[in-house]
Amino acid sequence: MSFCSFFGGEVFKDHFKPGIYVCSKCGYQLFSSHSKYDHSSPWPAFTETIHEDSVSKHQERPGAYKVLCGKCGNGLGHEFVNDGPKKGLSRF
Repeated sequence: MSFCSFFGGEVFKDHFKPGIYVCSKCGYQLFSSHSKYDHSSPWPAFTETIHEDSVSKHQERPGAYKVLCGKCGNGLGHEFVNDGPKKGLSRF
């Protein structure tokens, strides 16, 4: 999943320091830096969530899902079908 921020450009795309990514609205834990991978889009991307309920998704159109914080519903970005690393990492 690619995470995007629409305010002032994305500052975490090339950020690979160890840590936990949290929702900017409520602080709920979303992703570990261990699940982050280098992606061709301008946004950071992750292979799995911290908690089973870290995010919720709904289909916006075929092959594209809107991703929201699982706690407060804050918009986090999109997930695209068949997009991601090809190393067999789990998807959420």
